[in-house]
Amino acid sequence: MEISNNNLYSFNIDYFSRAKAQKESQSNEQKVEPDTNAVEKNESSTKSKYEENQEKKENPTKLTSDEEAEVFKLKAIDSKIKAHEMAHKSGPAASGGASFSYTKGPDGLMYAIAGEVPVEIKTGDTPQETISNMHDVIATALAPSDPSPQDLSIASKARVIMMKAQQEFTKEIHEQITNSNEYTKNAKSEYEKNSNMQSLDKNSNIKF
Repeated sequence: MEISNNNLYSFNIDYFSRAKAQKESQSNEQKVEPDTNAVEKNESSTKSKYEENQEKKENPTKLTSDEEAEVFKLKAIDSKIKAHEMAHKSGPAASGGASFSYTKGPDGLMYAIAGEVPVEIKTGDTPQETISNMHDVIATALAPSDPSPQDLSIASKARVIMMKAQQEFTKEIHEQITNSNEYTKNAKSEYEKNSNMQSLDKNSNIKF
């Protein structure tokens, strides 16, 4: 079951886009600041970037504010993906360990950006065994607190297989009951037949 970081990135992009739009809207509603303030702000911003670049040159290992923000996001993604896949791994239908795809962050460390755990969907020799197997698959697919679309798809597929197995099992039970009733009916008929024959034999031995 694979979970990608695309959804997380999309969420972050949407979030920041909304925040930016709200900020611009609020800014338009407010009065325009004097040109002197704007110049001061631009100079301050330029100075801040300049100082940041100088510090970066003097200390290459020091991260910029943008790099720190990127590392923060990567750490969150790494933690979320690993927790997600570990939940799958603990499921009863997991057929192997978790594997991850990594990317290198601005700090030089590797962070997981995608992961998967193999899950085996197999039918059993009997309907009951198939039903049990599909229960395990569904439990494994939905083990994380935030199942991915692929997880939900696997769970849905397992439910379809389980439903067919339940129908087959119900059919078998019905046939067993029918056969049992037929056997009981035949046994009763045979018993009554034998009882009648014994009664006739007794009557034939009566002497007057």
